[in-house]
Amino acid sequence: MNRIWKNYKFPLILLFSIILGCIIGIIFQEDATILKPFGTVFVNLLYTIVVPLVFFTISSSISSIKSFKKLGKIFRVMFIVFIITSLVSALFMLVSVKVIDPVGNASITLSEGSKESIDIGSKIVDMLTVSDFNNLLSKSNMLPLIIFTIIFGFGVGMLKDESKKISSALGSISKVMMNVINIVMYYAPIGLCAYFAALVGEYGKEIIGSYAKSMIFYYIICVLYFVIFYAIYSYIAHGKKGVKKFYKNIFTPTVTSLGTCSSLASLPANLKCASEMGIDSDIANTTLPIGATMHMEGSSMASILKIAFLFSIFGKSFSGLDTYLIAILISVLSGVVMSGIPGGGLIGEMLIVSLYGFPLEAFPIIATIGWIVDPPATCLNVVGDISSTMLIDRYVE
Repeated sequence: MNRIWKNYKFPLILLFSIILGCIIGIIFQEDATILKPFGTVFVNLLYTIVVPLVFFTISSSISSIKSFKKLGKIFRVMFIVFIITSLVSALFMLVSVKVIDPVGNASITLSEGSKESIDIGSKIVDMLTVSDFNNLLSKSNMLPLIIFTIIFGFGVGMLKDESKKISSALGSISKVMMNVINIVMYYAPIGLCAYFAALVGEYGKEIIGSYAKSMIFYYIICVLYFVIFYAIYSYIAHGKKGVKKFYKNIFTPTVTSLGTCSSLASLPANLKCASEMGIDSDIANTTLPIGATMHMEGSSMASILKIAFLFSIFGKSFSGLDTYLIAILISVLSGVVMSGIPGGGLIGEMLIVSLYGFPLEAFPIIATIGWIVDPPATCLNVVGDISSTMLIDRYVE
């Protein structure tokens, strides 16, 4: 018993705090929202860490890698793993919605929506760059920050004698940031308890309605995916030890993602988890920040659910090879490419509506679906980054 408590003390404390928060939310209902500021403080602390954390972890890792050949291999394996895992998640959800109807006889009142015109070219530019350096110092521009940090890391690595000193300094600050994460996580039990209390108190009634069956279906499929496929990925990475190591350390990123509904806010917990799992720091510090922006297995699955949902309520048959291929293409794009574009979710929804010929009224429906599945989708996005990093570590090393 003492050994179990020693190994799982912090996860058990977090679990207890979340359960306590949910109970408070159920008992006090809307009055529980008075605790929301305590939860918001925790989320804000995590967001505050993200930008310097991304900069120093990536730049120190890249500048310290002696062989650019290894770095190229990391990126090559990373993108292959990201695409394959997103494709697997989309196919799993596609098979699931064909076996079990996730909608039933849902009756939805449609509100009039307007189709927003989007310049894809400008969105791609916004995805990759910003017009001013100070704009890099924002969590809203993570991909431009990552690209700048990678270039900066290369710039440091190209120096000769000076590179060791600069790289060492960057590495030291990166370690400081990890210590900051450890300090902030001491507040996690209070922050998560307050956050879940406010969440349940404020939205408990709204999550029960015509979308209930679809929501329950998605949550169950996410749990199955979590248990089955992450066990497979971790086994491929490091055998039985990998599976044990994965499930022993994944609790904190899981509850952080469920509580914050943010891949970026969960990044500090993911980096700490990777360190505890013994994943190569060069690989973890490079792939996890990029994965938080451009690897969304949960979002891929949500895209399939949105498409199946619209087909059902508009009386269309969700069948045919062309229908399936378009659905898979949209889901993979949503999970790997458009997730890094500002407003990428809107672009993905526009693709669904336009490619399948749905009316404009489909937009509020998709927005609602996205809202109710956000917690488990974010959880898979975050946890998927760790399992993918394990695979990348396996094939790079």
